[in-house]
Amino acid sequence: MFNFLKDKVKSAISSFTKKFEEEAEPVKIAKEEKLPEKVQEEAREILAEKKPSKKEIVKEKKEPPKKEELKEEKKGLFSKIAQTITTKKISSAQFDALFWDLEVELLESNVAFEVIEKIKEDLKKNLVDTPLKRGEVEKIIQESLKQSIEEVLDFPHFDFIKKVKEKKPFVIAFLGVNGSGKTTSIAKIAYLLKKNNLSCVLAAADTFRAASIQQLEEQGNKVGVKVIKHDYGSDPAAVGFDTVKYAKQKGIDVVLIDTAGRQHSNSNLRDEMKKIIRVVQPDLKLYIGEMIAGNDCIDQIKDFDEAINIDGVILSKADIDEKGGTAISVSYVTKKPIYFIGIGQELADIKVFDKKEIIQSLLP
Repeated sequence: MFNFLKDKVKSAISSFTKKFEEEAEPVKIAKEEKLPEKVQEEAREILAEKKPSKKEIVKEKKEPPKKEELKEEKKGLFSKIAQTITTKKISSAQFDALFWDLEVELLESNVAFEVIEKIKEDLKKNLVDTPLKRGEVEKIIQESLKQSIEEVLDFPHFDFIKKVKEKKPFVIAFLGVNGSGKTTSIAKIAYLLKKNNLSCVLAAADTFRAASIQQLEEQGNKVGVKVIKHDYGSDPAAVGFDTVKYAKQKGIDVVLIDTAGRQHSNSNLRDEMKKIIRVVQPDLKLYIGEMIAGNDCIDQIKDFDEAINIDGVILSKADIDEKGGTAISVSYVTKKPIYFIGIGQELADIKVFDKKEIIQSLLP
């Protein structure tokens, strides 16, 4: 899922490194400055390869120089050679110009502006006005990017199965805009629970669309779990309430509540969503967002969070998202953890969000 972004980043790093080598200024080395041993060794190797010219061979003999002169001459020559083989540095203005290509590639890959700014500031600390050896720039950029993304994805690990065992029944409300893969994600979670020997029941609380009730029933049949439903157009909060009541009576472990797909800008539907949360009082509120939605997904999460304070995110349709920038942006911008990623249409196609796996997949 990250091939597009990975290729973009690789290309941008290569371009950045090349321009750095071309435009960076050599670092002036004072004559008295003691050079690192590695640099001295490189200088000795260069000196050893130098052969005297014919003019130097037939040159008139002179008195051998004093030890002090030899020492000073050697030191000065080391400094001159070291200056050409060692370090360069760039100014802040040069860095901003060089970073532009990488910034464009990240924007095209749906990486949020806030994340790009963090990557830029972190990279600037490592590169600007810092003497760097030739050949080290690319490695420094990669290490800085890795560190930045690790910090961007720095949220606590969530043990889903352990969490749902804390209470019975454990109630989860699923929220999101139309077409985000909400119903499919609910079925995947139900399947995951069943594999872990936990019983569950589904609440068809999206009563605004008759087709939605039918779709959830079909998914429930696939998993082998019961679906509680009311008539089309009935009160969604009542469906949720009755499902929780049923779970308590039957000793069911988890309640999964489907809600109407609603645009975050629709105030009436937002009020209905608030009512469901107020009546049912779920233990977990999960937002289902499409990875392919890019920054729109982030804006939607912000609005939903403002309305009902969501707990976490499931990113759906990761298998068809070529860019990948949403996955490294959502949590940093919204301050909400990513719990799962949907990677296909089958019931088993959901995986726990793994920061290390994301970083390994993303960086060149």
